[in-house]
Amino acid sequence: MKTTRLLSLLAIMALTVSPSLAGDAKSIFTGKDLSGWKAPEGNDAKGWYTAADGELRIQSGPEKKGSILWTENSYRNFELTFDFKFGEGTVDTGVHIKNDKEQIQIGISGSLKRDMTGSPYIAGKGYPVEAEGVKELLKLDDWNSMKIRVTGKLYEVWLNGKQVLSYESESAIDEGPLGLQLHGGKDMGATFRDLRITELN
Repeated sequence: MKTTRLLSLLAIMALTVSPSLAGDAKSIFTGKDLSGWKAPEGNDAKGWYTAADGELRIQSGPEKKGSILWTENSYRNFELTFDFKFGEGTVDTGVHIKNDKEQIQIGISGSLKRDMTGSPYIAGKGYPVEAEGVKELLKLDDWNSMKIRVTGKLYEVWLNGKQVLSYESESAIDEGPLGLQLHGGKDMGATFRDLRITELN
């Protein structure tokens, strides 16, 4: 009886401290094409986002113009999980959260000239905080896993299984698509795979 009560209490506590799931994790990348994504317009952008063999690759074009690959769907509260791997050049990419003003950085910050993976970039504020412990966790020559949880204005990030960020953005908006950034002015490449999203209540 005591064990049953303890388990029930633990279950209730878990529900009070964690957002509830609205559904199972859903793949947002087919692994073979860009269905469900809005490819950028313009001759320099077309062809620099490619999908094959379960991987989504971003690669700067000859003119090195910046662009963003957006999801067709919009989201409110969610957990996004994916793997990423650095390619050639100076990798400066990230995941835009609901608009082009806020993102979770992956790779070298163009302004700070150092790796800011897992940190939030907020337009007008730069990097208000820095993700912790990234240097010890980040694998430069292999696949990395990342989880981004957004609940209201709270952004949380895990890198290779360890939480590295908790940040509340005053300028966060309620709903919008997610985007993968190809930074302008860079000669770079990066690869993503197994992109999945779980919508939260």
